[in-house]
Amino acid sequence: MSLQRLPLVDADVSFDPHWLAENEAERLLRGLREEVAWETHHVRLFGREHASPRLSCWIGDPGTAYRYSGTLFEPRPWPSSLQRLRERLSAELDVGFNSVLANRYRDGRDCMGWHSDSEPELGPAPLIASVSLGATRRFVLKHRDRPQEKLAIDLPHGSLLVMAGATQRHYRHALPRTAKAVGERINLTFRQILG
Repeated sequence: MSLQRLPLVDADVSFDPHWLAENEAERLLRGLREEVAWETHHVRLFGREHASPRLSCWIGDPGTAYRYSGTLFEPRPWPSSLQRLRERLSAELDVGFNSVLANRYRDGRDCMGWHSDSEPELGPAPLIASVSLGATRRFVLKHRDRPQEKLAIDLPHGSLLVMAGATQRHYRHALPRTAKAVGERINLTFRQILG
């Protein structure tokens, strides 16, 4: 693994643009399209329920329910295509990942708004391992207290981005909409839900 630390203060963010071999990334992308029970999650923002602008699936071991924006998501079982990936990430990063949020961005209109992965069940300094498959999309991070501290990075097919330490406490991140013609992208954010 050749993770390179990114230049962000108050954060521990590393990136490997070629973590998965091309053929492995392609096989995984095809498998996930078929094996994952994709659905539109509904979240509560400012007292109103909204459909998320992407397809998603919460996957995990039994007992890894996840509360996000007022909704409790019970985990679906691990698809076979994710088992080897989970084992490799757990071994390389020395983290017992027990869950993953799979997001499917159908085109440039699908997006993820500004947020931090700071839910209590993730603990005070979670390690989030994000694997990108399919079309390259722009990912942005912005410091909560110092807006001049920000970074935008393109996440290509087969890349791995790791956010650890105090990153979620100090930064928000997003996957903005784009008017460019872009293809489908699947993103997998592996997490450890604490009991």
